[in-house]
Amino acid sequence: MNETVQVIPLTRLALALIPVCVVLAIIHRWSLGTRAGLVAVLRMVTQLLLVGYVLTFVFGSNSVAVVLSVASIMLAAAGWIALRPLGDERGAEYPKVLIAIGVGALTVLLTATQGVLTLSPWHDVSVVIPLAGIVLANSMNTVSLAAERFRAERQRGAGYLDARHIAMSTALIPMTNSLLAVGLVSLPGMMTGQILSGVAPLIAVRYQILVMCMIFGSAGLATSCYLVLQRPAAGATTP
Repeated sequence: MNETVQVIPLTRLALALIPVCVVLAIIHRWSLGTRAGLVAVLRMVTQLLLVGYVLTFVFGSNSVAVVLSVASIMLAAAGWIALRPLGDERGAEYPKVLIAIGVGALTVLLTATQGVLTLSPWHDVSVVIPLAGIVLANSMNTVSLAAERFRAERQRGAGYLDARHIAMSTALIPMTNSLLAVGLVSLPGMMTGQILSGVAPLIAVRYQILVMCMIFGSAGLATSCYLVLQRPAAGATTP
């Protein structure tokens, strides 16, 4: 590890939970229900601690089978979580979401790792898994927004094409805002981490441009693919 990276003691890391507790207290005070937020925070901490141990093993193995297995598990989880707003419709929509996120993530991941970074070996786990996590997470969030909005529009009586256009536009709002704000309002996590670890800012910027392109590309491809798969089997206008 680069010597400029500061190792954070757990006792000081615990201080980061103070603002979280304040927010949870406000939610409780306003009678909004703290269960969802509390569960989310506890799951976040638990999952990240566990994944630290898992990645230590995965990075040490650098096996094709391990890389594909981990990526498959990540894809399966992303697809299921993306459908959370649909409730009982999760089971029926799950195959479509897997296809959509898989197409978007795989296309962008291959372009980045084999075209831009030209990894050798192609399955370099220390690069493939983190980048896969980035594209899968953002595809998951965008597809989730699109799925919820598409269903709402269809239930409201909108036609397929109108519902598709509204869902796509709505789902891409956060992603578009991120592209507009990067460098002006925010310094993204990857770029910040690289700078803190001693990487020159101009080099960190190149990697961040790659990541932002991956995020927007994978999210847009996954969302459009999902919405195309929602097209009625008969009597629909070709998109």
